[in-house]
Amino acid sequence: MARQLHLNLFLMPRGHHESAWRHPAAVDRKLTDLELYAGAARIAEEAKFDAVFLADALVAQNNGGLVASGALEPIALLSALAALTQRIGLIGTASTTYSLPYTLARQFATLDHLSKGRAGWNIVTSWAPQAGSNYGREADVGHGERYAIAEDFVQAVEKLWRSFPAEAVLDDRAGGRYFDPALVQPIHHNGRHWQTRGPLNVPGSPQGRPVFIQAGQSEDGRAFAARWAEAIFTAHLAKETARAFYADIKGRAAALGRSAEDIVILPGLSAAIGSTQAEADRVWEELDALTSPEIGLARLAARFGGHDFSAVPLDRPLTRDDFPDPSAVDASKSRATSYVDVALREGLTLRQLLQRLAGARGHFTIAGTPEKIADVIQDWFTDGAADGFNIMPPVLYSQFELFAQEVVPILQKRGLFRADYTGTTLREHFGLAPVAASGVLPMTA
Repeated sequence: MARQLHLNLFLMPRGHHESAWRHPAAVDRKLTDLELYAGAARIAEEAKFDAVFLADALVAQNNGGLVASGALEPIALLSALAALTQRIGLIGTASTTYSLPYTLARQFATLDHLSKGRAGWNIVTSWAPQAGSNYGREADVGHGERYAIAEDFVQAVEKLWRSFPAEAVLDDRAGGRYFDPALVQPIHHNGRHWQTRGPLNVPGSPQGRPVFIQAGQSEDGRAFAARWAEAIFTAHLAKETARAFYADIKGRAAALGRSAEDIVILPGLSAAIGSTQAEADRVWEELDALTSPEIGLARLAARFGGHDFSAVPLDRPLTRDDFPDPSAVDASKSRATSYVDVALREGLTLRQLLQRLAGARGHFTIAGTPEKIADVIQDWFTDGAADGFNIMPPVLYSQFELFAQEVVPILQKRGLFRADYTGTTLREHFGLAPVAASGVLPMTA
């Protein structure tokens, strides 16, 4: 069978542009309304998307009340969506820095059961400043230490998912034995950062374990992804950097004894779609007209660890001296580096950079007809830059409906994307190898 694209819906309330909540075409529902998310998930499932993906934040937004905030917690929301969908995967974000391995293992095993094998865990280390103080920490955790914590955390969770294998459940009513205790064993994980005895009190789930998703792009993040990730969500402003990232990750995975098919790489794509180029361009223009520089400055400052950009003129080309050294940033190191690179490469002013980031925060943005969007997707897919895309509609539902109804059929006609689901689990949608019921990974067995 020919290689097939993978498409996820990166679901943000009312859309990905920071001013989407104000746009007249945005869905008119509260951010706390389940139907807002269910409606988007139904559109994605009808278009045969691989999954719905939910990000998360552990701090309240500091934007002066100018950007919609207060979205719902992902695992609880996905549990509700599991009952309202049939086939589409359900990927939720959860932190290894500010969670507990036992609790998280229970939550995602439960989601995998409720969805009959459609769960995925987006493993994040939580870069946001002030997150630590929300969880009783005196200070935020440094970049390198966060990944050391994550390694220990994932090892503990993976062991917990193996501690109560599905085959231990006998449910023998006549014989009076519900499970075989010989198969349910403590794990006695005693890592540097996390300790948990186990066993888990939820039996092995339909996929063996949920799919591991990851999004780090720093050196530490890439090493972690090459070892653990089965799908990677990545941010690139140009195809060239996406190709380099793709080759690097696949090469690192091969060095660890994994095959290229073990990891699905999915850059973010935010597309404004119109019947003509001018109509598509107007979508971005309308959205940009509804935002303000102070929102972008606050967001940019957060990516650079709180650096103050307010003294930088808005309308002269940026220089390297306008940025702190991105390699010294202890927040979102890889994203900060990409912002500097694109600003200097394209000669952007601060205002232009803020407008670029308002749309998708460092992911690839484009405007055009459905044919143009399909051409770009095919080009990246066939030229070694992507296995598919995390679709980030600038406005919900309108722009996502256009993608689902106009772009997806073109990709299907070209033989690049499925016309119907061929499997029932997220692992099958991604074309990943099965995991044994015990959840054992070849690299950690």
